[in-house]
Amino acid sequence: MGLNIFTWWNGATIGTRAGLRGKTKVGTDAEGNVYWQGGKDTAGRTRRWVIYAGSNDASRVPPEWFSWLHHQIDDVPDRALPPVRAWEKPAVPNLTGTALAYRPPGALEKGGERVRATGDYEAWSPDA
Repeated sequence: MGLNIFTWWNGATIGTRAGLRGKTKVGTDAEGNVYWQGGKDTAGRTRRWVIYAGSNDASRVPPEWFSWLHHQIDDVPDRALPPVRAWEKPAVPNLTGTALAYRPPGALEKGGERVRATGDYEAWSPDA
C-alpha cells in the first residue's frame, strides 16, 4: 500500500479507496482484483468498477468480469454464467513487453537470424 497513496499505476490511490465508502463489494477474481458497484452513471445504470491487485492493466480482467463491468450480464459471473467447462483455458493477461511475449523467428531477442528465403521469393527492383 505504501506507494499507492501517491501513484495510480500499481493499484488504487488513497483517494480511490476513500471513494469506495458506501459502495458494495461484489466479488473477487482469481487474480485478486476486487469488483465494486454503487451509485448511478449518467444513463441511470449502476456504476461498476475494478480495483486491481497490482499493476493497472485492463487485460488482467477475466472475460466473465469484463462482461459484468460493461453491463453485458446483470448479475455477478458466478451466478449469471454457466460453470466453466473442463476444456476452457484460463484467461491470460497481455504479455507484450514481458519476457513471455511472443517473439517470431528472426527477432533480435532470439538472435536476429532470419530464415533464408526460398526460391519462391523474388526481390523487388525499381527498374523492373
